[in-house]
Amino acid sequence: MTAARAAVPAGEERLTVGLGSRAYDIVIGEGLIADAGSRVRPLLGLPRTIVVTDENVAARHLAPLRTSLEAAGIAVETLILPPGEKTKDFAHLEDLAERVLALGIERSTALIALGGGVVGDITGFAAAVLLRGIPFIQIPTTLLAQVDSSVGGKTGINTRHGKNLVGAFHQPRLVLADIGVLDTLPRRHVLAGYAEIVKYGLIDNPDFFAWLEANGTAVMAGDRDARRHAVRVSCAAKAAIVAADETERNVRALLNLGHTFGHALEAETGYGEALLHGEAVAIGMVMAFDFSARLGLCPAADAARVRRHVAGIGLPTDIVGLRRNDWSAERLIVHMGKDKKVSGGKMTFILARGIGRSFISADVAETDLAAFLRESLRA
Repeated sequence: MTAARAAVPAGEERLTVGLGSRAYDIVIGEGLIADAGSRVRPLLGLPRTIVVTDENVAARHLAPLRTSLEAAGIAVETLILPPGEKTKDFAHLEDLAERVLALGIERSTALIALGGGVVGDITGFAAAVLLRGIPFIQIPTTLLAQVDSSVGGKTGINTRHGKNLVGAFHQPRLVLADIGVLDTLPRRHVLAGYAEIVKYGLIDNPDFFAWLEANGTAVMAGDRDARRHAVRVSCAAKAAIVAADETERNVRALLNLGHTFGHALEAETGYGEALLHGEAVAIGMVMAFDFSARLGLCPAADAARVRRHVAGIGLPTDIVGLRRNDWSAERLIVHMGKDKKVSGGKMTFILARGIGRSFISADVAETDLAAFLRESLRA
């Protein structure tokens, strides 16, 4: 069902992910959770929804969302999950699916994912497989989810073999990015989201990276205009890439900048609080630029500039303090070899010829990679 397009209220921005009949809006602004009911109702086949969230988010944001939905005449049921990356597994997916089914659903019953990337990923995957596909709506409450995981329809869970290896492409009907809720986040989690913002500048927008160098501290300090601009540019970049390559056959792979290294680090640290996803991506981007420079692809000055900005904003840039005595280049390469970005038996990396000049490479020699990782582990 397609809703009529309303005028955009002052202070809001609306982007569209152009996927034909499955196109949807990303709305960026403040107070969107408190006004969600009027925005969600036109998208529902039946005036009923099931909100999936976690314990931490529920304590802060579930009540205003429920009030708004009910004021719009929508019946609301809620399911609350444990917080954290460890919730993204088969056991929690099965539990979530069984609980949704126990409520009694039809193919028009919509789920709402209220939370960060974990809630969005597992809720979206449940929506993809329940009754072979039911609608869902993303209301991301972390910076990382607002600028990355809530947009594009990637859903999934982790397994003992690696991150996001089981999942589906299933697009949401709407994304409501309420930047006002970012004030409730711990600084560490805002920083984790900031890493994904930096990624868009490094991929193909050197002017945006330069803007971040000048305004990143304002984004982190909560400046409304700076945050809105950063979220808008990031979402616009991802929307354009998703519209061009929804299922990651080519150009969408660029969004994995920093992720091949980062996912291996997450696997070694156990997908927990020791290393947040955004922190892993930050380290991974620095490693990707350092590796590119080592291979003679990227000016060393650009790699140093990336490291300087990432470190200056407060994000980690290397694995010092994370590594254990049993870490090795070979172990990290094993993790990389299990990554979903492997194609034709070759690992795919996003490397760079400079800031804003990232490219896809499946020609990395394992000997070069191993030498680089050994050097990183000794640093």
